[in-house]
Amino acid sequence: MGLRFGKARSASNMTRVRLCFHDHCFDGMASAALFYRFYRERFDARAEFHFTGMTHRAKQPWADGLFDGDENVIVDFKYSSSPRVTWWFDHHQSAFLTPADAEHFRTRRADHMFYDPEFRSCTKLIATVAREKFGFDTKPLENLIHWGDIIDGAQYPDAQSAVELAEPATQLALVIEAAPEDGLPAQVIPEAAYRPLGEIVKLPFVARHLGPLLERHRQSIEILRERIDARDGVIFFDVSDQDLEGYNKFIPYLLHPECRYSVSVSASPVRTKVSLGTNPWNQSAAEENLATLAEKFGGGGHPRVAAISFDPGELQRARNVAAQIVTMLRAR
Repeated sequence: MGLRFGKARSASNMTRVRLCFHDHCFDGMASAALFYRFYRERFDARAEFHFTGMTHRAKQPWADGLFDGDENVIVDFKYSSSPRVTWWFDHHQSAFLTPADAEHFRTRRADHMFYDPEFRSCTKLIATVAREKFGFDTKPLENLIHWGDIIDGAQYPDAQSAVELAEPATQLALVIEAAPEDGLPAQVIPEAAYRPLGEIVKLPFVARHLGPLLERHRQSIEILRERIDARDGVIFFDVSDQDLEGYNKFIPYLLHPECRYSVSVSASPVRTKVSLGTNPWNQSAAEENLATLAEKFGGGGHPRVAAISFDPGELQRARNVAAQIVTMLRAR
């Protein structure tokens, strides 16, 4: 969580911006970086930004007093009905915690609230809105926007490209998703707004994590190779005893390209998670909307990838839910 502001403006009348973004997610980081530069160039070059990484959990994510800026912004994360929120961008099917939140958004009169689940990434959504509605020049950030769309939309040409992590963008995504250092994505945001991705992976606070994480990535391939149960077009594995919540989600499809879906159980100090995925290179018979399926168990996401979060002590419950989903998918 970021630092909180006081209620009063500073003597210099500087605009203070609280920017909440999807933490440990390349698209969340890229969305925040794009908004950061957009706001500074189109609204206030001297604005003071503070970043708050948000994690999907089993409980309400919006803490009291969080929206303490002059501008309070949410990108790539669930909607809040708080009147203090001034900007919101999201592209998830499951963007609303409750039907009341969805109705609140539909009836809210707000010029800076944008929701479109047709976009593969929130980065591309923000870029489109900023360019078309506010005249923002997105060309300097074309590479960031491109990779936000590739990574979040799983638009790699093949599984090997997604798993080999040869590009600076995919290496940075590994660090953002899996580095154990709290607050690292927030450090990347202002850098990504102005630096090429190839420079960012060489910055000391990023580079020190890259080597160990690439080795862990290689080890995770072997762990998944041993643990995966692939039957009837569905992959299942449980790595809740490993430090692997940030594993590369395309490894299962590299190992078992014949399968259409994957279901996994993982755990971290803040949550236990059931992850659902569709093989991007074998979708012809994959008709299941995984976000809708996850919503039945309190989760959500996109039609092709979704997740369900549980409290850290609910591992057995998560395993039971995962088993139910695997049975349902294999039966279909």
